[in-house]
Amino acid sequence: MRCLYATVALLVSVSCAPAQTPAASTAAFDGARAHEHVRKLVALGPRVAGTPGAKQARDYIAAQMKALGLAVKEQSFEAETPLGPVTTVNLSVLVPGGDGKSQDRLIIAGHYDTKRFNEFTFVGANDGGSSAAFLIEIGRVLRNRKNAMPIELLFLDGEEAVVEWRGSDHTYGSRYYVDAARKAGTLNQIRALILVDMIGDRDLRISRESNSTPWLTDIIWTTAKKLKRREFIDRETPIEDDHLPFLQAGVPAADIIDLDYPAWHTADDTLDQVAPNSLQAVGDVLLGALPEIEKRLIKR
Repeated sequence: MRCLYATVALLVSVSCAPAQTPAASTAAFDGARAHEHVRKLVALGPRVAGTPGAKQARDYIAAQMKALGLAVKEQSFEAETPLGPVTTVNLSVLVPGGDGKSQDRLIIAGHYDTKRFNEFTFVGANDGGSSAAFLIEIGRVLRNRKNAMPIELLFLDGEEAVVEWRGSDHTYGSRYYVDAARKAGTLNQIRALILVDMIGDRDLRISRESNSTPWLTDIIWTTAKKLKRREFIDRETPIEDDHLPFLQAGVPAADIIDLDYPAWHTADDTLDQVAPNSLQAVGDVLLGALPEIEKRLIKR
């Protein structure tokens, strides 16, 4: 569960190299491909952090990245939860860009874990499945794109609360990732974060997340208007999600999420609730916004 600060309609988280001009993508995002990845992740069943299902999801993601020629790094740790220690594993994939020397990067992130429910089987097609599938597909596109700077695809584990979204029972993977970067002295290399979460809903309506960095959100929503993607609406809603640990650490971040989803955290969050066109909309907008985002980050 993600805590809201406002009412939402619910039915029930220094390179010294010269600046480079960002280039257009040479491959298009394919919503049908992304949807197929959702299908395969859902077929694994629940993917709760610390369970065999989560391990199977990581194996699937790693296999897809390997097929693209991209290396996957695991960041494993023991999360202290209300139910005891849980082995939690983030996956990081670095897509080359820029001059190949700078360690600065843009992160595109999403979670792959699903919420633990004992009352019913929860496969999280939209909540966990859509974000992981999106990252796999956008990795295929970015691998063939001339990126102005390295782009890290970050598959986060432990976004979901183990019991209930309160206190620190949530966002285990993102909090650990930020803490590890802070301890390593590499936090300043993260130039910005774009988080995707619950982006496959057939009736997709993405509000501006009001905790997010304004300039980053503005670029994304301006791009959506240019592309006439009406899935991005001007209503604002504050949401707690995996972007908050980055914002709290001073990293510009934006959350692309539709929490107005009737099947959220129910047994009905199944494959039939996810539409290729919704995934396509987010892919088109994010790729369309990247050149302006890169330009902004290179100038900083």
